[in-house]
Amino acid sequence: MAVAEDIGCSNEVCVEAPKCKRTVIYVNDTTREIKRFGGNEERGCGKFIPKKEN
Repeated sequence: MAVAEDIGCSNEVCVEAPKCKRTVIYVNDTTREIKRFGGNEERGCGKFIPKKEN
């Protein structure tokens, strides 16, 4: 089941966190809900949304 794009992620150890929109909306406090997905230092969680470049 897909996770909505306005769900933020507080998992800062995830290897994908610096490139993930979920981390950005968590840090900026613009998320509807905060979760911690299962990524780690070696792999992402599978719920990754790429950050948009300005």
